[in-house]
Amino acid sequence: MVKHLIEKTVVIVKPDGVQRALIGEIIHRIEKTGIKLSAIKMVLPTRKILQEQYRMTDAWIKKLGDNSRAAFEAKGIKVTETNEEIAKRVREWNIQSLLEGPVVAMVWEGFHSIEICRKIVGHTEPRQALPGTIRGDYTTDSYDLSDVLQRPIRNIVHASGNKDEAENEIKIWFNKDEIQNYSKKDWETIHKHNG
Repeated sequence: MVKHLIEKTVVIVKPDGVQRALIGEIIHRIEKTGIKLSAIKMVLPTRKILQEQYRMTDAWIKKLGDNSRAAFEAKGIKVTETNEEIAKRVREWNIQSLLEGPVVAMVWEGFHSIEICRKIVGHTEPRQALPGTIRGDYTTDSYDLSDVLQRPIRNIVHASGNKDEAENEIKIWFNKDEIQNYSKKDWETIHKHNG
């Protein structure tokens, strides 16, 4: 009856989150919402997996390039790189940072799971993340700092941004037989309906 409202999403604890022993805290925060953990594994990512994770789509190149250009120009810095050059540089930074060590990849399932997980992890730039979010509570990194140090932002965790992204990332990180389908009894309490 409401199964079509249930969605799956991917959350990845990045190497900085693994090294800082935040895996349990991240799982705990998401589990408290009632969202169901359907798959979990620790992986040492390969470049091939990460190239799929950070695909150079036209939309991604444009969004990243336009956002980067606007941020630099707001600081009075003229950008001469094309959107594609910016995207290639940022993509390589992201790939290199996830090659630093193991990550913990998870599939979460539930009503509005993509939106809920995004709220729990907080704004991409930790400096802008609200207190109570994972990024807001556990790091203070910023775009400014990452630009000066020529590296990606250290923000502990990744969460799928939309349904298409989630579906693609599930295929990248998991085989179908790794995703568990089971009843979660607290759903009956959390989502009780009349009738």
